[in-house]
Amino acid sequence: MRIRTAGVVALFALALAASGCGGDSDEPAAKETPRAAGGKLVIWADDKRAVALKPFAEKFGQENGVTVEVQAVSKDLQTNFVTASQQGSGPDVVVGAHDWIGNLVQNGAIDPVQLSAEQKSGFNETAIKAVTFNGQLYGVPYAQENLALIRNTELAPEAPKTIEDLVANGKQLKAAKKVTETLCLQVGQNGDAYHIYPLYASAGGYLFGTGANGDYDPKDLGVGKPESIEAFKKIGALGEKGEGVLKRSIADTNSIATFTGKKCAYLVSGPWAVADVKKANITYDISAVPGFAGGKEAQPFVGVQAFYVAAKGKNKALAQEFVANYTTTPELAVALYQAEPRPPALTAALDQVKGSDPDLAKFQEAGKNGQVLPAIPAMAAIWDPFGKAEAAVIGGADPTSTITAAGKTISGQIK
Repeated sequence: MRIRTAGVVALFALALAASGCGGDSDEPAAKETPRAAGGKLVIWADDKRAVALKPFAEKFGQENGVTVEVQAVSKDLQTNFVTASQQGSGPDVVVGAHDWIGNLVQNGAIDPVQLSAEQKSGFNETAIKAVTFNGQLYGVPYAQENLALIRNTELAPEAPKTIEDLVANGKQLKAAKKVTETLCLQVGQNGDAYHIYPLYASAGGYLFGTGANGDYDPKDLGVGKPESIEAFKKIGALGEKGEGVLKRSIADTNSIATFTGKKCAYLVSGPWAVADVKKANITYDISAVPGFAGGKEAQPFVGVQAFYVAAKGKNKALAQEFVANYTTTPELAVALYQAEPRPPALTAALDQVKGSDPDLAKFQEAGKNGQVLPAIPAMAAIWDPFGKAEAAVIGGADPTSTITAAGKTISGQIK
């Protein structure tokens, strides 16, 4: 397990607050039982979020007379958390993606989070939906994200209405030797289900059906059904043996760099790509990923980042206090946005930052009809077989046999 401290200092051995450190009216519960509980609060997060959390963890420790330890887990955070939880050596709070929830609940690793109706109303509705599992709230969301189409406006002044329009303009640019690639959409040798999903959905494919309550139904697997085969026929037509728009040579390691190097006019990516685009001094704009002509709307997945309370943490009451009443403040949400600019899930925080960052509204608009990334445990069976089938079809494999086989593999892995 690769764990290192956040910034220069990870362990905050903090005394009881001096005057002026507490008492803010917007943090009502910080005065009660956690102060009496004392002890230590351990938080796990990735590198960037661990650094951003440092001053807020320090303040929480001061106000509650406790020690707060923030640890940056550099790799495989979810897997390490589940393993540590089972061994009784895990943290009290962990920060991660919402699609972990099904797996974490299945492994008994997290507890529901107690938020009031008023607190819930302060968040984007989609974000609250994403962290709700089996009717219970299991996390406090702080950011949400989705894919969009980022285009170089010097090469592509207008947003394409369909993927066919994009291909046509990209071909013209290639013919004029202004670009070398039509589209930068990462595929790689093993595929990428997340990035291909908008086109898959536009072509009529789906991963899981939904029940009457709107929850994903693992018994209704869409992969391998006729709709998915037809979808991959359209995707295959854009592949290496077809239009040459989708390529395995475009991967997570080079898709953004190919765009910032002005070798393609269009990039399908998320908010995390914007910093590199700006650094390259590219004039850009952001719009929705276009779908197939005559098809459904292209729907990107909407992902949410959240705080979780560990079920087997050593100081659960303190963890609930931190997650429910500290991570719900605009100050922390803005700090996390500044660490990595992804749209805040807390409406008050979004209102603070969107005036200085017009890209936030554009990403939100691009994802307004997106689908919440499934958080059910069965989703873990999707990624590898689906991605490999995608890469194979883009490389020229037969869609019918390839997707049928992928569906059987996924079905066999779902328990």
